[in-house]
Amino acid sequence: MSEKRKPYSLRDEKTNDAIRKLIAEAGTSPDADLLTQMVTTVLKLQDEQVDRGDLKILNTTLKELRWAFRVYRAYRSRRRVTIFGSARTPKSKPAYQAARQFGQMMAQSGWMVITGGAGGIMGAGNEGAGRAHSFGANIKLPFEQAPNPVVINDKKLINFKYFFTRKLIFVKESDAICLFPGGFGTLDEGFEVLTLVQTGKMTLRPIVMVEPKGGNYWRTWLRFVMRSMLQAGMIDKTDLNLFQIVRRPAEARDLILNFYRNYHSMRFVGERLAIRLRKKLSQDDLAKLSRDFKDIIVRGKVELSGPLSVESSEPELSSLPRLVFDFDKRNYGRLKQMIDQINHMGD
Repeated sequence: MSEKRKPYSLRDEKTNDAIRKLIAEAGTSPDADLLTQMVTTVLKLQDEQVDRGDLKILNTTLKELRWAFRVYRAYRSRRRVTIFGSARTPKSKPAYQAARQFGQMMAQSGWMVITGGAGGIMGAGNEGAGRAHSFGANIKLPFEQAPNPVVINDKKLINFKYFFTRKLIFVKESDAICLFPGGFGTLDEGFEVLTLVQTGKMTLRPIVMVEPKGGNYWRTWLRFVMRSMLQAGMIDKTDLNLFQIVRRPAEARDLILNFYRNYHSMRFVGERLAIRLRKKLSQDDLAKLSRDFKDIIVRGKVELSGPLSVESSEPELSSLPRLVFDFDKRNYGRLKQMIDQINHMGD
């Protein structure tokens, strides 16, 4: 028999008891086990004599994320799109006008907009959406990154010290990503989003790149991806399904809204993937999905299901039907194609 795994704790049992007592006295929580581990981790850092500079990184990270979680908690029921693009784009450029139109269209569709909170494309997105429908995730820099007039002093503006905590919020709190032309930061954010989706570290969502008429920014980028990555075997052809390039803001809006036409959300339960839908599919539809996507189904077939037992913590989703199957956890480009097909079944 294998040795029983010891719980995450300190060597001193007296201190462990004090931690548990502290958590209990702070208030009842269903997540007391995680809170206990977090306090334990802090004390482990003390035991290991971690450098003060490293402690500052951890301290600031925890504070920034705690505050961001608090800000977004009140808007959990609203769909949100993150807009990326250059902070240096002037108002006279077509990309600025397109970002403004896109922000306005998404707000009119009931969505909220998340940007980096600065000027250029970010300011345009917030301007179009309006203050009530805008979030700003600003980064503290010695130049060019002051909050734009739409989000300045708003309760939904968060100022980050670290890029990595800011980028986490961009993707964690969004249901879609829309990219406009930009510099190093835009490409960094775009490639990170694609990497997270490609590897299953972030749930599938629409990733749309807007290139206003007359521009060639994203098509030039796509040629690089095709020639230097795809042809060299560094990505699969189906990975190209993870994003779409469009010319007009209305196209970007429609792609995002259509992604959630029937598809609602997904989660893994062990080896099984549960896709939540707004409306049931027919048995013929299930059979077609099983045939068309047998290459990503490890065993069995696509089945209709109600809420799974582990989903009891999400009662607000209990009425949604589910599609359940054993996904290979590899080919997310094909999974994106499946969702697109699901959204058009019954037309």
